[in-house]
Amino acid sequence: MTQHQAGILADVPSQARHLYFALESPAGLAAALDALSRVVDGESLVVGLGESLTKALDARVHGLRAFPALTGAGVDVPSTQHALWCWLRGDDRGELLHRARELEAALAPALRPVRVTEAFRYGIGRDLTGYEDGTENPEGEDAEVAAIVGAGTEHVAGGSFAAVQHWLHDLDGFAALPGTERDNIIGRRQSDNEELEDAPASAHVKRTAQESFSPEAFVVRRSMPWAEGGQAGLVFLAFGHSLDAFEAQMRRMAGLEDGIVDALFRFSRPFAGGYYWCPPLRDGRLDLTSLGR
Repeated sequence: MTQHQAGILADVPSQARHLYFALESPAGLAAALDALSRVVDGESLVVGLGESLTKALDARVHGLRAFPALTGAGVDVPSTQHALWCWLRGDDRGELLHRARELEAALAPALRPVRVTEAFRYGIGRDLTGYEDGTENPEGEDAEVAAIVGAGTEHVAGGSFAAVQHWLHDLDGFAALPGTERDNIIGRRQSDNEELEDAPASAHVKRTAQESFSPEAFVVRRSMPWAEGGQAGLVFLAFGHSLDAFEAQMRRMAGLEDGIVDALFRFSRPFAGGYYWCPPLRDGRLDLTSLGR
């Protein structure tokens, strides 16, 4: 029986660890993927494959592509695409560290770790600005429709596409703004999370209103804050049955649709971004039949 990786639709954990790998030795890739398929449970460990990895296997996943670098007026959205992304989920940072070490050892020497980011849940699910994150997430069956590939597509039903970005916040600059100005940047009141009807067109909520796109651009967000070495921000994570919905939102945020740049860029900027295919599970193991495995 094929099913999606359960962590995709589960609530965000209290702790997480994002690992990114580059392809180091194609000759050892088959053994590394076999090891990966044995350790992935889809819940405590969600994995996504980049296009370069599938090409190394002379395979193609319909709809998978590299993250596009975008440039708007005063806005840069970089691409830092990697071969493999792993999202370790749990409650104990020490346990996540040891699980990450075991995973890195299992994938060596074919895949080399190139970035590690620790993330955490803040309060009830807030960004470090204090605003609730993911308010407009679809739920239940709507979430599954938005995030998971349905039946009818050979080898990929039950899979999902992930868009992962790292954003760096200027928290001091944001905190120095008047409360009403901060609310207008987000498009919601921080005090009660109510959407502002009279928010400016640049407000983040208005820029990314999922029902305002044609076709509608619904995704399931599983973002979490990060903090390291005096810097902090958000690991933005969105799952979709294709990459189109996220990309439409990102292009509008950058002002490429109508020239209006998302006010979020006033205090935050993305510095990393990648697209990944999250295969389904079959009989409890990662199903890599879409890659000819």
